[in-house]
Amino acid sequence: MTAIARACLDGQIPAQPVLVISDRTEAAGIAAASALGLNTIVIEASGAGFEAALAEHIERSGAELLVLAGFMRILSAAFVQRYSGRLINIHPSLLPKYKGLHTHRRALQAGEREHGASVHFVTEELDGGPVICQAHVAVRADDTEQSLAARVIVQEHRIYPMVIGLIAAGRLKLQGARIMLDGRVLAAPMIEDPPHAQNPHA
Repeated sequence: MTAIARACLDGQIPAQPVLVISDRTEAAGIAAASALGLNTIVIEASGAGFEAALAEHIERSGAELLVLAGFMRILSAAFVQRYSGRLINIHPSLLPKYKGLHTHRRALQAGEREHGASVHFVTEELDGGPVICQAHVAVRADDTEQSLAARVIVQEHRIYPMVIGLIAAGRLKLQGARIMLDGRVLAAPMIEDPPHAQNPHA
């Protein structure tokens, strides 16, 4: 969230954060957003009450794009459908691999040679929406969950603002189940690997 907000405030992407919402008072993102001078709110309701309050604050804010960043609550199908095409998420794996939690641990246990992050539109299926962009990270022989996660999050901070910028500029959108980029169907996720991304096992 902080990386995205700074990219907006610095003019790197043509968007402005209008509201930062959390379901936890102690969330580090709330403190970071406040420090940046952003509007924040914490919604501690549960179940349908949470989503009703969430939708109310979203509508009141005038937000055109909803960006999930460190948001671990699973949203209902009705809520996701309401904001279809306006709701995006980033997931720390190369989807469709390793949906859900503990992605770094699972990648290491499986002996993967590469891992990464994926930005996707949110649908009713958990981590199953159309993938917009991915960045690969080579898995090293001495990696731990922590060391792998640290390299993946660097790529998350790079590709998430980029995708938001494309949407804000009107270049990228969801049309039905298809992602459109500059008026053409995006047949496969964009790959935005850093120049130095090399597989040490190759």
